[in-house]
Amino acid sequence: MLRSESLFGKRETSSTNSPFSSAGNVSSSTGGNVTSVNKPTQYPSSVSSTTAPAATEESGSKLTVGPNIKVKGEIEDCDTLVVEGKVQATINCRVVQIAERGAFKGSAEIDLAEIRGEFDGDLTVRQKLVIYSSGKVTGKIRYGKLVIEEGGQLAGDLQVGGGHEQKDLLQKTA
Repeated sequence: MLRSESLFGKRETSSTNSPFSSAGNVSSSTGGNVTSVNKPTQYPSSVSSTTAPAATEESGSKLTVGPNIKVKGEIEDCDTLVVEGKVQATINCRVVQIAERGAFKGSAEIDLAEIRGEFDGDLTVRQKLVIYSSGKVTGKIRYGKLVIEEGGQLAGDLQVGGGHEQKDLLQKTA
C-alpha cells in the first residue's frame, strides 16, 4: 500500500476520506443530502501496491513530439521516439514511430521503425522497418527486414542489411 508519509516528506493521519484508507465506503453530506460512494478495495493492476504510478522500466525513455510541434537538432539516449509533429534531426535510438500526420527529416539509426507518416533522409533500421498504408519513406534506406502495407510508399537508395552485415565484414577484415 502506498504510505502517505512518503509523499512530500510529510506524515498525514489517515481519514475515511483518504483514497489510501482501508475503508471501502466514503460518505459526504451536502445540504441535508447524504451521498455514499463505494470505492473498490483493489487498485488497478497497472498501479504497484508499493510505489506510486511511474513510467515502467519496460518502456524506457520515451520522447513524444506532439501535433503542431517542430523539433530540430540531435536526439540521444531515447529508447522510443514518437513523432506526431515535425522533426528535423539526427537520432540513434531503439524504436521510432511516425504517426500519420508526423514527418521526420534527417538521419536515423534505429532497431525498429513504424512509419505511418513521412520519413525523408538516411534511415538505417537494424531489425525491422514497417511502412503502413499511409506511410512514405524516401532517401537512403538500409533495413534488416521490411514490411510494407498495401498503399505504403518506399523510394530511394535501398539496401538489405541494417548495419549488422557491414559491421561483421569490417570486424573480419580488421
